[in-house]
Amino acid sequence: MFIAIARPAVEPEGPDAVAVPGSPAIPSASPRALHARLLQNAALRRMRGLERRRNNRPEDADYWLHAAPVAVRKACALREAAGFLPLP
Repeated sequence: MFIAIARPAVEPEGPDAVAVPGSPAIPSASPRALHARLLQNAALRRMRGLERRRNNRPEDADYWLHAAPVAVRKACALREAAGFLPLP
């Protein structure tokens, strides 16, 4: 029997710091754009965790709710490394 492994129609080129399945790779994002994507990623993770909790899936909820602060910490580290102006 012949088995073919399907490859995706679009393959990412270069590193993508916020690797989200299905999102297109951005080869050269500005620090502000990357910061915004990291914060958006954190918000999506939190919403996913709350959704899982409402659906009575505590193990999935715990994973997503613990993953959200990781994205926020990455955004904070990027903000410090890129030398953004301090927030008021």
